Amino acid sequence: MIVEKTHIPKTLIIFIDVESLRTGQELENIYGEFFELVNSAGAEIVQSSSSKQKSPSVSHFINKGKLEEIKDIVDRSKAELVIVNHQLSASQARNLELKLKVRVIDKTELILDIFASRATTHIGKLQVELAQLNHLSTRLIRGWTHLERQKGGIGLRGPGETQLETDRRLIGHRIKRLKSRLDKAHKQKQLNSYSRKKSRNKLVALVGYTNAGKTTLFNSLTNSKQLAEDKLFATLDSVTRKNIDPELGPILFSDTVGFISELPTQLIESFKATLDELKSADLLLHVVDISDIDHRQKEKEVNQILDELNLQSIPQIRVNNKCDIKGPTNVESQNKENEVWISAEKNIGIEELRELINNDLFNGIYKGWISLEASLGKIRAKLFRMGCIDEEKVSPTGKIFAHIHIGQDELDNFIHINGFALCNDKDILLETQST
Repeated sequence: MIVEKTHIPKTLIIFIDVESLRTGQELENIYGEFFELVNSAGAEIVQSSSSKQKSPSVSHFINKGKLEEIKDIVDRSKAELVIVNHQLSASQARNLELKLKVRVIDKTELILDIFASRATTHIGKLQVELAQLNHLSTRLIRGWTHLERQKGGIGLRGPGETQLETDRRLIGHRIKRLKSRLDKAHKQKQLNSYSRKKSRNKLVALVGYTNAGKTTLFNSLTNSKQLAEDKLFATLDSVTRKNIDPELGPILFSDTVGFISELPTQLIESFKATLDELKSADLLLHVVDISDIDHRQKEKEVNQILDELNLQSIPQIRVNNKCDIKGPTNVESQNKENEVWISAEKNIGIEELRELINNDLFNGIYKGWISLEASLGKIRAKLFRMGCIDEEKVSPTGKIFAHIHIGQDELDNFIHINGFALCNDKDILLETQST
């Protein structure tokens, strides 16, 4: 079977710094992020154009003089696709295409395209399609002038519905069906969450800006082999795995989609249900790329989205990743509570992170001997089911001695039981000698 190669269009990047659209919270390297975003989509970048203007043009977004210059660049470079770093209206995109004679997309469509190419799970694909349809419904007129014609003919006469209105109605029905299927999928996830809580597992969710190193850290904590690439939105679908360290308690780690500045509204709405799952997390690991010049602003933007999702009450550990590239001595925020410096790639600081996780989730871990009276067989069986018992000894009288590792909070649930007590090697020796 012959596999046909996908055509990769020659792409021209248009970066416009619009003074009237500034919020004062822009990234210092915002052009670099946009360039990486286009790269992440797999485009063949033939040239880029960067400029400033006071305000956007109503008709084309780009001012007339700059537009003529861009047309010359398109003609010379033989570009087949132009990508603009702002969100364009339907009419602006259509006017640009008529002027430049090539396809024009904005940042929103670029991100939607990346998400569509990365979605692999059923829920991920549904969410991407929902976002695409929400975006498409606002710009059906673009490139489809025939949709303005009214239907006619036998059986088609009536209220005078145009083809455009018909398509909007059909898209509306599809959006409704997608939302229904997503609701059903998320109800199933809620049942899974309820089952997890009953089984005593704690959930730790990794959150952060895209390309901060969340998946590399996730792989390190769970011994997984999820795709971890140095590109934006390498991870799209949420993945949950159990921890591999027997010293840790029963913890599930969840890798989530990364955030980005000026994330399109359609994507926020479509992925809100997935992000809402973070509400069931017991702890958030906010992974920050400390080597990034914009790490402070990116951290603020992630926290802002977490606030919008009402996740402020969930305990959070700030994980300063890539410290091997830029050490903590170069950063003013050091030795803060619930903060750790690591390199997920070089496996630096992972043990300190595990210890911090244990302290937050279980108030620390008790490692030592306990004694159980022979009548406490059910307690012994429960400890085995929990995976807490490392070693066991039984005295001639039937008394059980077990070396365990258990969360301090969970230990407190057992310590009040008659016949359950903490002990040490001397206690075991005395018990043996006395018999």
